[in-house]
Amino acid sequence: MNIWHCVLREIRHRKLNALLTAVSVGVATACLSGALVLLKADAASTEQALAAKQQAVEAAGADLGNAMRKIMKGLGFNVVILPKDQDLQEMHLTGMINKTMPEEYVDRLANSNIVTVNHLLPTVTKKLNWPEQNDLPIVLYGTRGEVPIAHRDPKKPLLDAVPRGSMIVGYQVGQKLSLTAGSEVTLLGKPFKILKAHGERGSIDDSTVWINLGEAQEMLGMENLIHAIQALECHCAGDRISQIREEIISILPGTQAIERGAPALARAEARNQAKVTAQQSLDDEIESRGELRGQRERFASLLVPLATLGSALLMGLTTLANVRQRRQEIAILGALGWRSRQVLCVFLGKALLVGIVGAVVGLIAGALIGGALSGSGGAVGISGATIALSFGLAIVVALLGSWLPALIASRQDAATVLQED
Repeated sequence: MNIWHCVLREIRHRKLNALLTAVSVGVATACLSGALVLLKADAASTEQALAAKQQAVEAAGADLGNAMRKIMKGLGFNVVILPKDQDLQEMHLTGMINKTMPEEYVDRLANSNIVTVNHLLPTVTKKLNWPEQNDLPIVLYGTRGEVPIAHRDPKKPLLDAVPRGSMIVGYQVGQKLSLTAGSEVTLLGKPFKILKAHGERGSIDDSTVWINLGEAQEMLGMENLIHAIQALECHCAGDRISQIREEIISILPGTQAIERGAPALARAEARNQAKVTAQQSLDDEIESRGELRGQRERFASLLVPLATLGSALLMGLTTLANVRQRRQEIAILGALGWRSRQVLCVFLGKALLVGIVGAVVGLIAGALIGGALSGSGGAVGISGATIALSFGLAIVVALLGSWLPALIASRQDAATVLQED
């Protein structure tokens, strides 16, 4: 009778003992495979969730950024290019510009490679009393509309051009003169048709009338001259007026540039807030997922060693009980000429065979439990690494738990045991 034949007969003869041995190995294997499947499912779920979150954040960030840019555009032009000899203190005190520069400056700027500003708007402005309307004080504002930057895609204008023969009036002007769209008026001897009457803005715009730049230049004797070029700071400028000034002055040496602080600051803060809001949402999700994964890893790092130790102990106790029950059988085998090594192999062989069966059952059970706990419903497959580790652990538990009892069985003296009976 060979060793494996003896092992199989032993398993059939003591089914409960074999079952307990398989269960002890299966528990450890189930804990390991369940933990690995759970962590794998969690990693896959986290990756999918973060990918979806990343897309959502990018979309939301883009939408928020676009919305903020639109809102900030509503604040108006925030960079003003002026003649170099314009006294800024006088301009701030009076609200008017009394120095001029060539109109061709705006075309020169538009045809350059400038990157710090966009939406170029040449203007003339002058305070005057409207002679045809009982000398009503107004601000005359002449513009030809925005001049596009040649090397960039066309942008939707912030301010529409005023056609020749048309006029747009501010709220106070429209109220005092009872002007509405379609009304006809005369200014400095030239007839105009009211294109639009603005609503109340609470600024100097309420006392302003807008007409075509060419007509304003003719009426004011400023042919081919302008007072200022208004512009909108480009996103790429980094909100640094020094960079804007440096680039503008390099293209238009006889000029200076100022930045209107409140709109510029609001625009910069809005852009930064859009970026921070989107990124913070993603960072919070990553942190939350990381904490959850860390908790599961710590739990697995405690559960698997404890389950392994407990399974090895149960295996040892079960094998030791089996050895005690079989003392006479072991002694008879010794009397028949079996060596200690053969007896040792019988017990270790049984532990190994039953341990493999327990590993299969534990592997499947652990995968199902891990999939259920992860919420994947078992959709996460068992990897080759999980199978290898599970069977490796089963062999270790089986051999570790049965080694000492098997060694005791192999070294007992057959004559002493038989004499006891």
